[in-house]
Amino acid sequence: MSDAARLTERLAQLAPDHTVRFSEEFGDAVVEVGPAQLVSTALELRELGFDRLGMVTAVDRGSDLVLVYRLQSRPLSAAVFLKTRVAREVAQVDSVCDVWPAANWQEREVFDMFGIGFSGHPDLRRILLPEDWDGFPLRKDYEDERIIRRPDYI
Repeated sequence: MSDAARLTERLAQLAPDHTVRFSEEFGDAVVEVGPAQLVSTALELRELGFDRLGMVTAVDRGSDLVLVYRLQSRPLSAAVFLKTRVAREVAQVDSVCDVWPAANWQEREVFDMFGIGFSGHPDLRRILLPEDWDGFPLRKDYEDERIIRRPDYI
C-alpha cells in the first residue's frame, strides 16, 4: 500500500462521516469535518505528524462560510487541508491555538476580515482594521460606498 493510500485510510478513520479526498491540483489531502469536530480532528492530525500550521483562511460561499486550515507534516512529507463550514449568522468555532500556537494571529485575521469568532482564543480582537470598524470586508454581503463593484458582479 502506498503512503498516500495509508494516509487516506487513516484520515478516513479520523472522520468517518466526512469527506476525505486528495486534491488533484495540489496533491494534498482534504478533510472536511463539522465545527464540533474541528479541535478533536486537529489534535488527531497533530498526533499523526501534522506538526506545522501553514495558514488559516476562510471562503464566503454565500449561504455559509468555509474555514480552511493548511497543515503540513515533515515526517510524512504530506499536507492536509482541514475544512469546516459555519453558518453566516452563527459564525463561531473553537480556536485551535492550543493545538498550533501559530493559529493565533491567523485566526485574528479571519475574525477581522470574515467575522468568524473563535471560542477560547487567547486574544480575539481586530488585527488589521481599527477596533471601531463596522462589518467584515471579505464577506460577499459587505457594503461600503467607497467600493466600486465590477459591472458583471451580481
